[in-house]
Amino acid sequence: MAEAGNVAADDAADVVARLKRGIIERALPLWSTVGWDDTAGGFIERLHQDGSADRAAPRRVMVQARQIYCYAKAAQLGWYPDGRAIALKGLEDLLAKAKAPDGRPGFVYSLTPDGAVLDPLRDTYGHAFVLLALATVYGLDQDAQIRAEIDALLAFLDTQLRSPHGGFQEGLPPSMPRRQNPQMHLFEAMIACFDATHDLSFQNRAGEFFALFLASLYDKQTRVLGEYFEEDWSKIPPVSVEPGHLAEWVWLLKGFERITGCPTGRHRGELLASALRYRDAATGCLVDEGTAEGGIRRDSRRLWPQTELAKAWIAQAESGENGAADEARAALLLLERQYLNHQVAGGWYDQFDRNGNSLIATIPASSFYHVLCAVTEAEQVLG
Repeated sequence: MAEAGNVAADDAADVVARLKRGIIERALPLWSTVGWDDTAGGFIERLHQDGSADRAAPRRVMVQARQIYCYAKAAQLGWYPDGRAIALKGLEDLLAKAKAPDGRPGFVYSLTPDGAVLDPLRDTYGHAFVLLALATVYGLDQDAQIRAEIDALLAFLDTQLRSPHGGFQEGLPPSMPRRQNPQMHLFEAMIACFDATHDLSFQNRAGEFFALFLASLYDKQTRVLGEYFEEDWSKIPPVSVEPGHLAEWVWLLKGFERITGCPTGRHRGELLASALRYRDAATGCLVDEGTAEGGIRRDSRRLWPQTELAKAWIAQAESGENGAADEARAALLLLERQYLNHQVAGGWYDQFDRNGNSLIATIPASSFYHVLCAVTEAEQVLG
């Protein structure tokens, strides 16, 4: 038993290095070759279970932006020298096809595989990821044209999507219910914009989302974050809680504290404690959805909440919380064993049911952003 315990401890100690190696040697090459459409251009939305490209799948702008982010981030950290060229190629394709192709400002929601407009919706969530991609690419070279694209996107958000009740609408045309998710990712994008530009205006923009979090999104009584709201940010009962988002906010609040000095420790501690109530008893993974009272509403478990749990513990470790580094490594080990042990090198399982059966028959590109971000954060904080 002691020997088995030592093996597990060694696995946890080395997990960051193994995950980094897997991203560099397998995932980044896979998604820039099989995962890139050499004929029409653009990143492939998903792979089949055998690792071949699903070329018939529509192309969401959000996924294109996430892949651009991944390669720019990998280049920025020196993980993947080819990442810069791949990110720039992806961004050029995205701007050419998805930015105002119908003569109206903003980016469309999705494209057909050959690059035509599929859904012209201006989706705020998608724009948050375009902004994140632009910020990360700008961080590579401080290119003036990229900065101009950032400013143009901000102007579009400010003039077309701002809500009089705070935050931003769901998109154009507006829809209901309002979700916390687009606001959360705009918060992330503003932090990234500050890191890339050191422009103090992005501190102020991030501060608007922190204020929205405190005033409307976070429930101080139940210590959870709801998903769906009325126009004025009043809660829609029964409150839906996604544990992965509770964990994601822990990491984002640490990022906000880093760029502003504003203390966020109390809220991070409360959010993480709440998130941990929604773990699957058999695996320790976060489930997909719960109730405000701590009950389980959907006991399936996606990949991305597990990356966010790891990032939450990494944020707490960065703050010096006792035991947080070990918890972060344990969460990464769970991610590695449960989700990243796919037969396709560089692929992953995206969702399991309560019995451990895979629910998603493809390998979605959208998950790469979550995996890469968790591992880059782990290397920087845990070593």
